[in-house]
Amino acid sequence: MSGETARVAVVTGASAGIGAACARRLAAVGFRVWLGARRLALVEAVADEVGGVARALDVTDAESVAAFAAELESVDVLVNNAGGARGRDPVTAITDQHWRWMWEVNVLGLVRMTRALLPQLERSGSGHIVNMGSVAGFEVYEGGAGYTSAKHAVRAITRTLRLELVDRPVRVTEIDPGMVATDFSRNRFLGDEARAAEVYRGVTPLTADDVADCVAWAVTRPPHVNIDELVLRPRQQAAAHRVHRAG
Repeated sequence: MSGETARVAVVTGASAGIGAACARRLAAVGFRVWLGARRLALVEAVADEVGGVARALDVTDAESVAAFAAELESVDVLVNNAGGARGRDPVTAITDQHWRWMWEVNVLGLVRMTRALLPQLERSGSGHIVNMGSVAGFEVYEGGAGYTSAKHAVRAITRTLRLELVDRPVRVTEIDPGMVATDFSRNRFLGDEARAAEVYRGVTPLTADDVADCVAWAVTRPPHVNIDELVLRPRQQAAAHRVHRAG
């Protein structure tokens, strides 16, 4: 992009894990990256590393989203990455608080960001919305109903957006990773390191960089090419509930 104004990419949940990896990878391919997350100190560190812009952003808070969007005149790429899971209890035992958090972050947060930045994405003339889904968006497993239902909603929203924006200069992509070694499981189990480690026992999982590579590839295709959906898993994972563990 030498000699041109760098295209702008927004990444939510960019303080760690997949979000931080996406910020690094998009910066590496020439984007000016705006990073948003609740943990401002962490997101500032990543922004300093990639020459980006860091802002406090809570996608569950409409005012926070509006303030973030108001600073941006034009956006070329929006990576709706903020999300996560809480708990592995059955439907009859999971708390309303955990379900509410998962839907607020994974679903309503994605919708708020998309709604807030769609005018800027259209204004760019070649916008791109990338929604971070999961294999949990089309598979289910015991103890995962809160998270899988939220990611099924992300899948439905993404497919609906693809239909609704077909006559506008905005592409829509869903990236669906399987098992990824980030702080996802530690957060899911509320800091229980032993339970988190058990998730990855005997498996070589995906890395955040693996997922970020897919995001960067999708958004750097020619403008007439839309990658509707990209699914990636570790070789040892055939389904959310079917994993071969070595040893």
